[in-house]
Amino acid sequence: MQTYHAKSDNTERKWVIIDAADQVLGRLSTRVAAILRGKNKPEYTPHCDVGDFVIIVNASRVRLTGGKLTSKQYFSHTGHPGGKAWTSLETVMKTHPERTIERAVKGMMPRTRLGRKQLRKLKVYAGAEHPHEAQQPRPVQI
Repeated sequence: MQTYHAKSDNTERKWVIIDAADQVLGRLSTRVAAILRGKNKPEYTPHCDVGDFVIIVNASRVRLTGGKLTSKQYFSHTGHPGGKAWTSLETVMKTHPERTIERAVKGMMPRTRLGRKQLRKLKVYAGAEHPHEAQQPRPVQI
């Protein structure tokens, strides 16, 4: 017996669509990260990109538990002295709700070149419309 190692160039990638309406953000993000990495497939190989493309719709209707909407803060820095910036989750949800899911999933991906490549297969939309009908995505229940 030899151990099977998948090759990323001969892997068939499918498109899946997930409706984020009334889904808890953390639970949704862990499931999406596993699909992007390919951990739900029997041919999963840690050093190869074998995951599927993921489309998330209704990102503005994602559910947050506890007091996260008012108390959670996102931190960024410009790189210059005194360039700290704090943004509340409430502000982000009003202006760009898709960034909340993108950032949650990004935190669950590996911090490598492969992780960044896998993260590019995530497409998040605030509403129910998306431009990927030609790929014929299959719906996935979380």
